[in-house]
Amino acid sequence: MSIYAVTNPASGIVEATYPTATDAEIQDALGRAHQAFGDWNTSQITERAALLNRVADLYEERRDELSAIITREMGKPIFQSGKEIDITASIYRYYAAHGAQFLQDEALEVASGGTAVIRKEGIGALLGIMPWNFPYYQVARFAAPNLMNGNTIVLKHAPQCPESALAMEQIFADAGAPAGAYVNIFATNDQIADVIADPRVQGVSLTGSERAGSAVAEIAGRNLKKVVLELGGSDPFLVLEDANVKRAAKQAMMGRFGNTGQACNAAKRIIIDASVYDEFVENFTDAVSGMTVGDPAQPETFVGPMSSAAARDGLAAQVQDAINKGATVLTGGAALEGEGSFFAPTVLADVTEDMRAYTEELFGPVAVLYKVAGDQEAVALANGSVYGLGASIQTEDMDRAHLMARQLEVGMVSINQTSGTAAELPFGGVKRSGVGRELGKYGMEEFVNRKLVTFRG
Repeated sequence: MSIYAVTNPASGIVEATYPTATDAEIQDALGRAHQAFGDWNTSQITERAALLNRVADLYEERRDELSAIITREMGKPIFQSGKEIDITASIYRYYAAHGAQFLQDEALEVASGGTAVIRKEGIGALLGIMPWNFPYYQVARFAAPNLMNGNTIVLKHAPQCPESALAMEQIFADAGAPAGAYVNIFATNDQIADVIADPRVQGVSLTGSERAGSAVAEIAGRNLKKVVLELGGSDPFLVLEDANVKRAAKQAMMGRFGNTGQACNAAKRIIIDASVYDEFVENFTDAVSGMTVGDPAQPETFVGPMSSAAARDGLAAQVQDAINKGATVLTGGAALEGEGSFFAPTVLADVTEDMRAYTEELFGPVAVLYKVAGDQEAVALANGSVYGLGASIQTEDMDRAHLMARQLEVGMVSINQTSGTAAELPFGGVKRSGVGRELGKYGMEEFVNRKLVTFRG
């Protein structure tokens, strides 16, 4: 039985299945990507930019079709699916517009005389292992800058996203990408281990779980392959005593429950100064209770089903563990009855260190509230996690905000806004949230050969 299937999480019905690739098909895919690299890496920058612009055009032209695919595959509310298409197209256009600048030679001073430059070139075929929660956007973060670099792409998508994976491969074909420049593979985990080890593959980028990242990094390390890992997060959302509480509550709701809470940089731990705690709780729980939950194909739906029944059941176990050990449920707290993998938007308080919800990432529509006494306690709690992806600070004092930002052990800090993303802004974390950066100019610098060229005369 194939592991690649479209199982509509709103109904639980398996709508389509796709065959897993044979070993021969995997070898053929690697051969095509490897062979395509030579010509693509020596192609004109203008040719690469033109391809990315054509790809962006096709995303925009097929917006409705592409949106409907991921709403069926992983349950994303249709309005949010459309927004994902928009940002995906913007990423391809960003690298088309700025890639030439990022690839310019960098002149170096040479103490002994002569001239030296760093020349940035592609390194070869790259493997991308992508997640289900943002099927198009996550691929664009990896594929766009690396195609601009002159690398070629072998893409292994999540098993529940076969139709979006095929739609993306078709977009590149229709945009005129050279044969082998972008290749999709429906591979098993065992096959992927062999792909990573294959000498034709020069690097690996994974967005996914901490467990998957550790496994990929181990194989890549044994084979001396560069990796970029964008893993889990348990991002703190800090509400200081001088914050605009109503604004903070609305932003926390949007930041926690967008994409049904299934985002690595969602506002998962909401840390509130005691002086405004009660006011925040009232505003936040009212906002959460007022969200529209239901059919993701309806434009008014804000929270849809979780990606699968297994994901829903795993979250339910984490929440029930907290309840059994004394956590307070302010709203929600359980899976919704009926068909589909729906979980009630949930707010927990009084979560303590002996509960799974204190240390584990809650990858779904569950927010955890903490009451603290002052900035020092807030920062200590925020940093008391194995993760270090992003953080948000809500305050009217910018000097205070920037001081706190320096103290937070994260890769990204947002002040008076939720953690977000944009093509020009680097994305990534520290600690067990991963290594490397995507997007912005830094997204082009991970998989390049910084070739030193020196000369006299």
